[in-house]
Amino acid sequence: DVQLVESGGGSVQVGGSLRLSCSAAGYSDASYCMGWFRQATNSEREGVAVIDTDGITTYADSAKGRFTISLDTAKNTMYLQMNSLKPEDTAMYYCAARPGACSWKDQDYNNWGQGTQVTVS
Repeated sequence: DVQLVESGGGSVQVGGSLRLSCSAAGYSDASYCMGWFRQATNSEREGVAVIDTDGITTYADSAKGRFTISLDTAKNTMYLQMNSLKPEDTAMYYCAARPGACSWKDQDYNNWGQGTQVTVS
């Protein structure tokens, strides 16, 4: 079984920064995709950024220019550096992983972390 564990969430002031981490234990696929999704209260879950083992990234428009996703394949750990945070970034952030190519659809991911809360005020 694959276990994803997020860390790094918290409360931050507007304009501040946070770095989220997601470690993947038990992942044996040579090619895979990992991504960050978020869900705000009373909203649907949405994609934030995804990255594959070739380093190809895709960002939501809301994240472009402010967030940077990275993947350390040696450690099976993914990061999301979030800068210039806004109140609308407040949400539970989830790490997800799937074998093969990336997808922007959360239903295409079969492995999920428990989530880490990000609050911007």
